[in-house]
Amino acid sequence: MKPLLSVGQSYMALSEGDQKLRDGLIEQAADSYNKAMQLSRTIPEEEAFDHQGFDALCHTGLSGAMVKHKHYKEALASADIALRYFNRRGELNQDEGKYWIDAVRNRADALEGLGRIDDALEAYRIVGEMIAERKAELTNRPEQQRVNEQNISRLLSLVKTVTKPASYKAWWEFWS
Repeated sequence: MKPLLSVGQSYMALSEGDQKLRDGLIEQAADSYNKAMQLSRTIPEEEAFDHQGFDALCHTGLSGAMVKHKHYKEALASADIALRYFNRRGELNQDEGKYWIDAVRNRADALEGLGRIDDALEAYRIVGEMIAERKAELTNRPEQQRVNEQNISRLLSLVKTVTKPASYKAWWEFWS
């Protein structure tokens, strides 16, 4: 297959995955992301194609699909693959910045699903900072900020530790 055709088909499959995820067709979205990565493997290494960057985009979408399927371990693994790329090379104000934010959000959702509340809380805080820092266009910025703040508030209510009143005495203090 000609490299240009493979590139086009790879990006088409990625785009289809994004659309299917927005439409709620979770399994089909996951299939499209996997297909996109398989198609990109047919592009020769010597071609000017960022294989790692493309995989990061695909794994971002795949992690979102896995979260919606409640497959949190798989979602976390995919989000972490995407973040290995974005944390080194990501540019928040470029188009891929939206994917970077989504990868961190998907990671937070997966961590929450796995019961790792403190880690999820930290990831949601990072999402909030990224949304605020992004200068480029971001679809539904106010809505994304509101939902993220709700996630943080919900998790904070779970991690609040019960403080003992000043008059509290341990059981052994009553007998001494």
